[in-house]
Amino acid sequence: MRRILIIEDDIDHRSSLQHYLEDASYHVDVASSVNEAAETYALPSFDLIISDINLPNQPGTEIIKLAQGVPVLVTTEKASLRSAIDAMKLGAADYLAKPYDHRDLITIVNGLIKEPPAPLLSSSLSNEDSNADEQISKLIYGQCQAMKKVFHLMKKVAPTEATVLIQGETGSGKELAARAIHTLSNRRNHEYICINCAAIPESLIESELFGHEKGAFTGAVSARNGLIEAADGGTLFLDEIGELPLEAQARLLRVLQEGEIRRVGSTQSRQVDVRLIAATHRNLKALSRTGQFREDLFYRLNVVQLKLPPLRERGTDILGLANNLLRKACEKLGQGNIKFSPDAMKAIQDYHWPGNVRELENAIERGTILCDNRMITADLLDIESEVDDINIPKGLFTPQANSPFPSSASSSSQHTSSKISKSLSIEDYFQQFVLENQDHMNETELAKRLGISRKNLWERRQRLGIPRKKAN
Repeated sequence: MRRILIIEDDIDHRSSLQHYLEDASYHVDVASSVNEAAETYALPSFDLIISDINLPNQPGTEIIKLAQGVPVLVTTEKASLRSAIDAMKLGAADYLAKPYDHRDLITIVNGLIKEPPAPLLSSSLSNEDSNADEQISKLIYGQCQAMKKVFHLMKKVAPTEATVLIQGETGSGKELAARAIHTLSNRRNHEYICINCAAIPESLIESELFGHEKGAFTGAVSARNGLIEAADGGTLFLDEIGELPLEAQARLLRVLQEGEIRRVGSTQSRQVDVRLIAATHRNLKALSRTGQFREDLFYRLNVVQLKLPPLRERGTDILGLANNLLRKACEKLGQGNIKFSPDAMKAIQDYHWPGNVRELENAIERGTILCDNRMITADLLDIESEVDDINIPKGLFTPQANSPFPSSASSSSQHTSSKISKSLSIEDYFQQFVLENQDHMNETELAKRLGISRKNLWERRQRLGIPRKKAN
């Protein structure tokens, strides 16, 4: 597989470019600066280097003399004939000004590498289940029955134009599922735009999604396309759509109903052809009942619902996934053959993984970095401390005057506490306790009873999608 190195300090642009090139079947590595690239990778091993000119500490053109003959494609926000000429004089293979069409980029990349990779999917993919399974497995690991059901539904919905709502806990793989649906769809050769609605400030979200006209607001010195317009002909993935403000929700509803957008500050509508995939860890139906999410938008999004199981419910998938992630971590860090010790495997299997696959990946990467003697032991995973960050207070379930639980819940405090703590996971316990007590406890009292900080309480609310009770 042909290898490409991207040197780009803008995280969002780097991630988008990486995904697009990987969809075109290239192997892609990334760095945020020239120094990081030179220290981390053997530059001559790449077939092409794509570098932004304006990088921290050193200009991107510095990579040209370090590349030892590897062609370098330079990009920059500040398009000018002078910067293009300077880059070409220094030996750049080609030059591309941002913003650019990714299709143009792929054409240039294919030309510079000379031998582009074979197409990722055949045109008859929708009729070839084995091929579809292979493509899904490249993105998402899953052998358990719950994941097989998810994969079956993905193969059914991908070739259609139906809107898909992916639900699952934080870190359970919602973005990977969306990418797999796009890869299996008829739009796979067009744009795939991924947007995290929670990461964009509320004041900018409409401009980012729908674009704006020159002078629409202070700082709008020129007209700009929105990300929905950029996804025209392709797929738009809206992650954490539950965080989208109500005003933006109304605009998005029009996109789904009429297939058109209107830039901020414009009186003219524009037609767009976009397939929408949305994801959330929150209960949108419950949010719609409280007015925090538009009910009409929820039903527009909920055409096909894809529910990803949390890692703790995937049985033996956990160990298989852990071994896959260990191989990837070894490749990424340039390590040899590293294995899990028996106690590490037991810890991985027994832990409840509130952060799901993302938490597992981080724990394994940490263990890979710290291990000696080619063996990752349980203590290197550093997961036991995570289990104890919610402390179920002794006697919490004892019938008291202010107890949130009825007196019939137990015959003795010890018996009940043991019974409930065994039947509920830590996350289930947290959610149940907060929902049943937030009407008569403030945040400080809730945190104190749970044995955690207010910050930890807030973070867990966000992860589990438990909104705070609004004051009357």
